[in-house]
Amino acid sequence: MAIFQNVYSLITLLNVLLAITVIFMERRSASTTWAWLMILFFIPIFGFILYLILGQKIRKRKLSKLLGDSQRIIEDTIERQRLLLQEGHLPFTDPEMVKYQDMIYMNLQTSYALYTSDNDVDIFTDGNRKFDALLQDIESAVHHIHLEYYIVRDDELGRRLVKALAAKARQGVEVRFLYDHIGSSNLTRRFFKELRAAGGRAIAFFPSRIPYLNLKINYRNHRKLVIVDGKIGYIGGFNIGDEYLGLSKHFGKWRDTHLRVTGSAALQMQAQFLMDWNLATSDKIDLLELYFPEQHPLPGRIGMQVVASGPDSEYQQIKDAYIKMIYSAKKTICMQTPYFIPDESLMTALKIAAVSGIDVRIMLPKKRDHFFVYWATHSYLEDLLNSGVHCYMYEEGFLHAKMLIIDSKIASVGTANLDIRSFKLNFEMNAFIYDTGTAEELHRLFEEDMRSSMLLTKEIYEARPLFNRFKESISRLLSPIL
Repeated sequence: MAIFQNVYSLITLLNVLLAITVIFMERRSASTTWAWLMILFFIPIFGFILYLILGQKIRKRKLSKLLGDSQRIIEDTIERQRLLLQEGHLPFTDPEMVKYQDMIYMNLQTSYALYTSDNDVDIFTDGNRKFDALLQDIESAVHHIHLEYYIVRDDELGRRLVKALAAKARQGVEVRFLYDHIGSSNLTRRFFKELRAAGGRAIAFFPSRIPYLNLKINYRNHRKLVIVDGKIGYIGGFNIGDEYLGLSKHFGKWRDTHLRVTGSAALQMQAQFLMDWNLATSDKIDLLELYFPEQHPLPGRIGMQVVASGPDSEYQQIKDAYIKMIYSAKKTICMQTPYFIPDESLMTALKIAAVSGIDVRIMLPKKRDHFFVYWATHSYLEDLLNSGVHCYMYEEGFLHAKMLIIDSKIASVGTANLDIRSFKLNFEMNAFIYDTGTAEELHRLFEEDMRSSMLLTKEIYEARPLFNRFKESISRLLSPIL
């Protein structure tokens, strides 16, 4: 009996020490602090383990490597563009974009996201078309291929891609593959054997020092980027796996959105990849001109900013840009996200827009892939419905797109979900598009998806089973740490 008392006393002491750490040592939001205190004191042993996995904050010193020289290289260009914006002299190929100069200035200020207007964009909503185009661009590469993905599967698509990369590496093309250690946790070293043997490199982002055990669930690299020869960039929601081709029996059709970008915006993706690579490995890459080829006059006329965010910054750049877009809306707001766990600022912006007479539409998947996240998402729908937001549940497969369109004028497509994890804990990247034609095309795709969705009314929502309400309530309490 004395042993159990000693163990209980030790657990109590650990909980008190952790509580002190959460409250006084780590500067967290009040909601996150209360969530951790509840877990630590109501489920002490499991709560302690959960804190080790999810609760530890990242070391900012290590992440300062992300900026360094790369920031200084573009400081002069940033300052010139800042002055042009302040004086109202920044040229726009689409005159409608003049009204969004304050948003462009904010992204430039907080994330050093240069505005470029020489881009062309192809939109993919089907994984087969996206990967067919990607493999064709890989085949055409002459100098380097840089890939960065959260999830990589050892399946038919994954092996097909690695085989294509290995063939290019044998031709002398530089191939670097950065994958997240948690998102791609099922991969073995054998998966990249052919690529490495051909001279290519494959590196895990934030791996564990203990084999087969990684407690760093937070601060994952959720970006999905490919840069070919510094001229072509891919960004969006598709990871690498057969389910993204619609081959999963559980999910069926996979509805996502991905962009193929040619123009100067691809160079911003390149800069971010190189910073991420240098953070993940001791094999540093110098930011040489050969990775930033001179862009000859291009036929593209689409304005873009590529915005990166992550736990290395004092700002939540992508969330702030979303909110700025929402408050700029005059007619319509269309959003697609697989997960919806907003903080108070984002929720307030959406409700204010809806009660102001703006047509606010949000589309979520009807299918579930993460239990607590799914039910936490549903717990926020009541406030949206009461404010007049139109909520659509996508029924034809699984919706994984991360897209926001304002007034069919500007849009965002990228890797960030509308949840706290994407805004604060993960490394993300979104393309913000300032072009009426592209925004109209994305709006058309949204309306096409509406035909495959169920409109969730207040009556339907209020008639949900009591057990669903219970699951929503429990998940809502945990939402600050999901």
